[in-house]
Amino acid sequence: MKPNERFFTFEEDFRDPYARDRDRVLHCSSFRRLEYKTQVFLNHEGDYFRTRLTHSLEVSQIARTLSRMLEINETLAEVIALSHDLGHTPFGHVGGDELDKLLKEDGRPLGFEHNFQSFRVLTQLEKRYKDFEGLNLTFATLEGVLKHSYPYKKPFLDGLDIRFNLDKHPSLEAMVVDHADEIAYTSHDIDDGIKYGLITFDDLLQDPLCLRVDEMVQKEGIQRGEKLYRHRFVAGLIKLLVEDFIENSKNGAQMYRQDTPICTTLDAKEKLPVGFSKATATQLKVLKKLLLKKLYKHEKIARKMYAGKQCIKGLYRAFREDNDLLPPHQKELIEVRKEERVIADYIAAMTDRYAMKTYHEIYGLSL
Repeated sequence: MKPNERFFTFEEDFRDPYARDRDRVLHCSSFRRLEYKTQVFLNHEGDYFRTRLTHSLEVSQIARTLSRMLEINETLAEVIALSHDLGHTPFGHVGGDELDKLLKEDGRPLGFEHNFQSFRVLTQLEKRYKDFEGLNLTFATLEGVLKHSYPYKKPFLDGLDIRFNLDKHPSLEAMVVDHADEIAYTSHDIDDGIKYGLITFDDLLQDPLCLRVDEMVQKEGIQRGEKLYRHRFVAGLIKLLVEDFIENSKNGAQMYRQDTPICTTLDAKEKLPVGFSKATATQLKVLKKLLLKKLYKHEKIARKMYAGKQCIKGLYRAFREDNDLLPPHQKELIEVRKEERVIADYIAAMTDRYAMKTYHEIYGLSL
């Protein structure tokens, strides 16, 4: 996509611009591939666990609720939520970290960054129109995907500074999505971790925030150890965080609410107008540290992620060594783009199972 092209160009349509954005994202191939991309647990471990797709849907649902209660644009928040993980690689964050490392080792100092990759998917890598690349989305959607809650000054964004006000906070809708993302992954990672037996309620109920949720659940007449307890605990955690966010954000949202969300005015040094209460934000940080120690660094997770990292590394090195291992389209792209970036884009777009299948075909080994 060329500078100043397509951002504000809309055909006549019965949908509003953000509904059109949402529909274009929902129907693109990158969104469908999220079904088989890891959130925390590899998707072949079982059909219960969240994937990037189910995570994006949960973030969207929470973001719509928050936006409706704060009287901001619900559809804009929805499309930002649905788009925010499109740039993620297979095997969760370790896949992106490995691609970043490989690109930098290959003399590409800009490396790989999933926020910017999501932006590139929407503006360059998806091809749905004859005359230009990308999905032709609104400025506000693209800004929300790029920035989340905070300014996004990065060296690889030269030329985008003026259009995206990279030294300023994004729209309120983007901030809401950022917090909805935090609510969703914290709650569903606990759900999946308990289900998979990697963390227990004995671990969690040492935590102040979890004790608040436990009190809520027991007031429903459901005791620890009952079959329904896990489901009600996860629902209670979401309820607690959503209600805290709404109550603590009403005044700020009303003060900074704008008719046109793309006109971002908050400077980097200004406090975010929306967020959790101080007490809940502090407790949530403590809970996330507990999850990092007890869940995300569990040996079963670490071993699967290490295998995924080796898969990413093996694919990248094989494609760099022999371009004939690449499909025809990627080989054509190498004629007009940097080889390393074409390979990284190809790998990043893969699902977990396709990456492992390709690795097996090349090396004749099972991960």
